[in-house]
Amino acid sequence: MSFFAILIALLLEQARPLAFDNPVHAGLRGWARTVRRNLDAGQSSHGWVAWVLAVGVPAAVAGAVYWALWQFSSVLAFAWTVGILYVTLGFRQFSHHFSEIRQALDAGDDASAREKLARWLRVDASSLPRTELLRQVIEHSVLAAHRHVFGVLVCFVVFWAIGLGPSGAVFYRLAEYLSRNWRARPDGTPSPALQHAAATAWRWVDHVPARLTALGFAVVGNFEEAVASWRGDAERFAPGSDGVVLAATSGALNVRLTPRADPLTLEEDEGDPGARPDPQLAHMGSVVGLVWRAVVLWMLLLALLTLAGL
Repeated sequence: MSFFAILIALLLEQARPLAFDNPVHAGLRGWARTVRRNLDAGQSSHGWVAWVLAVGVPAAVAGAVYWALWQFSSVLAFAWTVGILYVTLGFRQFSHHFSEIRQALDAGDDASAREKLARWLRVDASSLPRTELLRQVIEHSVLAAHRHVFGVLVCFVVFWAIGLGPSGAVFYRLAEYLSRNWRARPDGTPSPALQHAAATAWRWVDHVPARLTALGFAVVGNFEEAVASWRGDAERFAPGSDGVVLAATSGALNVRLTPRADPLTLEEDEGDPGARPDPQLAHMGSVVGLVWRAVVLWMLLLALLTLAGL
């Protein structure tokens, strides 16, 4: 049943994308904000209690409702699962940014592309050269695909396999959200203890999903280059699991996703990933193909597992 729930959720999300200001996401953001305001007392134990409640309660509710509905009707339980996946899984939650930037670059309007990237990432991108602009778009698109699709799929399937229903999808998305939202702000909130708890928990939660995403990219891309880049250069791309995903992407597409240490000195760039070409507009199409091939790969694998179970 999990395979069909994922398939239907993806189709629904493509046909009718969920708006950013939808009430479900707004409610979860409000819940996380309430927990932070009431439990962030600055102690390490308080940080962890706040994180467990902020993530655990909605995930537990998703699982409990699933099992309650299952007692009455498997159809209702299935519909609940599809609904949970619809609000937690999908490309259309971020892909419009990628599409708009790609269209602007196709039209030769780099200034508009920079404005759209700045609006997406909430940073100043006005002085980015074209190569760096392409690199930023590719990197953030790949990471968004991992966090909105592949990571959610992994956690959903794992929690489903141990009998917790669709709670894994909620668990992963909230853990990822808190890792971004519970960061230092100009007003000094949240406390360092809360920031540490959210960041540490996210590293644990994303450890396996990120490596499965990297493996999928390696299988559907340039396998040898992806694995070599993953094993040897992950820390050069980004800290933690993000570096694993980006390193595998760089190798799978044979494109440089790290800037040169010195553009005038080629000796420092010998080996990987310096021997790869800088990002070009064509690589954006390659990214789309890589991600969709990985989706097909994991869906086929899940379909085979479903058939084996039947």
